[in-house]
Amino acid sequence: MTKIVIASGNKGKINDFKAIFSDFEVVGIKDILPEFDVEETGATFRENAILKSEAAAEALNLPVISDDSGLSVEALEGRPGVYSARYSGENATDESNNAKLLEELKGIENRAAYFTCVLALSIPGEETLTYEGTLAGEILTESHGAGGFGYDPLFKTLKGIYLGEITSDEKGKISHRGKALEKLMNDTEVFSKLKK
Repeated sequence: MTKIVIASGNKGKINDFKAIFSDFEVVGIKDILPEFDVEETGATFRENAILKSEAAAEALNLPVISDDSGLSVEALEGRPGVYSARYSGENATDESNNAKLLEELKGIENRAAYFTCVLALSIPGEETLTYEGTLAGEILTESHGAGGFGYDPLFKTLKGIYLGEITSDEKGKISHRGKALEKLMNDTEVFSKLKK
């Protein structure tokens, strides 16, 4: 089985990749390089994804996929955006981030929001490629379900699906990450290189 390295230490993200990349052995970079860490200094999801994938591909001399993703809320002028994972501070948890988001949206009627995922694929010696997916919906006033991770329990899609109430497999078919991965997999020339 072909190995794909994911430049992330986020178990939730890696599980999402495993659900979608079922024909590959998906490995988180921390399983190979426990100390791997890249400062996410980019102003956009795309810039941060490229920073991570290129650093990991160089360190391992292997093809690497990285992901930078987050939630943008219309009423908060796009926040938390690239700071989604650390929205409530340096030692942020999913719970503290969700609590901060709910607090900031108290009394606000416009709860439109969307998730963005940018995947960067770095193959040593080649130009890094990126693929983007989005998922639009709204922020709920309280958590629904115990599934998913991050802001999933607070998110309902435009089609009325609660992300916290569906399985990883179901989420993979509709999520921002799933859409970005679909674009990658539809890039047949590139995808065939990964299978070698």
